[in-house]
Amino acid sequence: MMSLNDFKQKQIIIALLNHGEKLSFKNDNVVITDKDGKIKHQSTCYRLFALMIVGNISITSGLLQRSKKFGFSITLLSYGLIPYGIWQYKTEGNFLLRQKQYAYKSNAIALHIVQNKIDQQIIHLQKRRDKPLALTQAIDKLRDYRGRLLDESLDFQEILGVEGVASRLYFSHMFDNIEWNGRTPRTKKDITNLLMDIGYMQLFHLLDAMLNLYGFDTYKGVYHKEFYQRKSLVADIIEPFRPIVDYRIRKAYNLGQINPDDFDFINGQYRLFGDKAKPYTKWLLEAILEYKNEMFLYIQQYYRAFIQEKTIGAYPMFLGKIP
Repeated sequence: MMSLNDFKQKQIIIALLNHGEKLSFKNDNVVITDKDGKIKHQSTCYRLFALMIVGNISITSGLLQRSKKFGFSITLLSYGLIPYGIWQYKTEGNFLLRQKQYAYKSNAIALHIVQNKIDQQIIHLQKRRDKPLALTQAIDKLRDYRGRLLDESLDFQEILGVEGVASRLYFSHMFDNIEWNGRTPRTKKDITNLLMDIGYMQLFHLLDAMLNLYGFDTYKGVYHKEFYQRKSLVADIIEPFRPIVDYRIRKAYNLGQINPDDFDFINGQYRLFGDKAKPYTKWLLEAILEYKNEMFLYIQQYYRAFIQEKTIGAYPMFLGKIP
């Protein structure tokens, strides 16, 4: 298994290929060249953890062989930043872990994850410099919702209900600096929802790659129910980390980093293409990668607690930056 010290040296690269640009490999380096053959980016495969490629690319056996050899995952995205192909590096044959996953029926981990999510919602609201009375009252209410989750007798529908009302309250104060009608996943009905989808997508694929290091069946969750081709375990693990993306988007509005003219409105949905997408994917990924070591340790501790069938107190809580 990869250690934290090894992981600290790893890179996550998003390659936005414009027309005429190419991605290739030379002497175990990933190389991106422009239409004139000039090198725009070069880095060693030995330090690569995940490669996200936006645009058209020909998949070669050399690319897939290097993914296996150096242990990095590949995610292919359209110019509209919609994933259409994934090649995962993963630990094969951890049948004992998967047996435990399929046998697990408790709601204890689900309660733990949602508690941690509300903790992070509170922490990120507290980061705001302004503290109007309505915000402090909302934070107190979120603490009340968090307290309800200490009831171990709650079933999954009741947990979902608490999470839902907490999230609506949280979002109403996280984005009270703009006109916004709330979170609607994957609809892309406004710029904020589109940016959240992009940030959550980056976070999702990073956590998915980390879970695959241990051999989890990422389609078997502990909270989100299983549906065909939905990676329910990744959807579980991502929950405490979502506020990282939310807060960065709020900050971007405050800094004037979001220009409505950068976005296209097509068939009732907002889209972001080409060079205009680069600054947005860059600052979203930078915000996520500030916590990449904490995410790695979270999943490492989650694996150890789950495989050893420890009590819920041994499971990780994401608290933010490690001192």
